[in-house]
Amino acid sequence: MSSAVTPSLLFHKCYHHPESKEWVVLIHGAGGSSSIWFKQLKAYRESFNILLLDLRGHGRSNNLVDEILARRYTFKAVTKDIIQLLNHLKIESAHFVGISLGTLIIRTLAELDPRRVKSMVMGGAITRMNIRSQALIRVGNLFKDVLPYMWLYRLFAYIIMPRKNHRESRNLFIREAKKLCQKEFKRWFKLATDINPMMRCFKERESTIPTLYIMGAHDYMFLKPVKEMVSIHRNSQLLEIANCGHVCNVEQPDVFNRESINFIKASY
Repeated sequence: MSSAVTPSLLFHKCYHHPESKEWVVLIHGAGGSSSIWFKQLKAYRESFNILLLDLRGHGRSNNLVDEILARRYTFKAVTKDIIQLLNHLKIESAHFVGISLGTLIIRTLAELDPRRVKSMVMGGAITRMNIRSQALIRVGNLFKDVLPYMWLYRLFAYIIMPRKNHRESRNLFIREAKKLCQKEFKRWFKLATDINPMMRCFKERESTIPTLYIMGAHDYMFLKPVKEMVSIHRNSQLLEIANCGHVCNVEQPDVFNRESINFIKASY
């Protein structure tokens, strides 16, 4: 294993497999960090080289140079952070696994530099903001400059993950979000306003990259739009996990690991 903190690169950890040449890059969601993959790491390391990273402003990437953190956040800018890291590590192509907002970053990467992406596993994928999630964003925009950001984040976590079996993933995301500052939360929150225009474009222009969507059956805010996307995209497939919510890699890790690893191996 190797890890690094440099002022101009995302914080990252590399786990090298003694034989495999295949790389898997794990992308967390907004408010999280690379620690959310703790239930995947052991299983993935048995078959692949692994790159864990913290997105800008998250986890141990909160020490990036001020000029990077001061720029307006866009999905393209956040994705280019990852491309810069891949270049630095000399990883020419990889399989990408994401959760929640991390899936949008992977999809953006597939548009910007498709040769990098061998396959995509999209857990708890966000492909469109429905009426409920749009209302949630509007409420957040109204109060983001007034209320402490953790009040808003806790509210969002309970709305997106309301059930008892969601407790572990809900608490994990709340705990990780505490590491953000108010300013950083607001920067990432503004990205949500870009989701629907961007995803309309992605829906119309299908990627040729093999894609597996893994969704919880209880992910009532985001499951239906994914079903609609998969129904018209020939290179995509959907696995729906029973008794599972939004953060399916935490709630149902055995199913998530088995199905995602099998899919990645079939994409070689």
